[in-house]
Amino acid sequence: MLRPPESFTTARLSAQRPRVEDAPAAFAAYAGDPEVTRYLAWKTHERVETLAEFLQLRAEDWAQDRPHYTWLLRLQGEEAVAGTIGCIPAGGKMMFGYVLAKKYWGRGLTGEALRYLVDWTLAQPEYFRAWAFCDVENPASARVTEKAGMTREGVLRRWHVCPNLGSDLRDCIICAKVK
Repeated sequence: MLRPPESFTTARLSAQRPRVEDAPAAFAAYAGDPEVTRYLAWKTHERVETLAEFLQLRAEDWAQDRPHYTWLLRLQGEEAVAGTIGCIPAGGKMMFGYVLAKKYWGRGLTGEALRYLVDWTLAQPEYFRAWAFCDVENPASARVTEKAGMTREGVLRRWHVCPNLGSDLRDCIICAKVK
């Protein structure tokens, strides 16, 4: 399986593999913020230590070549963590997920990072589909995928759980770009 690049840059962002020492900055920026993590598939971190454990696992994914790739996003030339983006390859398809600190919302940064990765993915002969999903109550996330070149394909009923909202299965919007 072809690995994505370990780091990349866009016009405004730099993306690198996660490091455990990034946990305090990531916790402060997004992972400990209930508003930012509201619609995500993981609970808001209540302690920086649990986030550090998560980042350690994601760093190990790269080191052990496990197919779960994650990058921390920073504005070019800045040390502050702005968010994260990740992908999971499976059978010619690449699924993406992302989160951005609230103070960076509305600038097109996530779409910029996602577009880079979608374009990289579909330039590889091994991949024919780049896709992502988001909760139907989070249309801003669907707009991010559209800015990255994906198209809304429909709504998947009772598809995922947002643990920050409860244990019920929720509907989601699915978006993709194919070749």
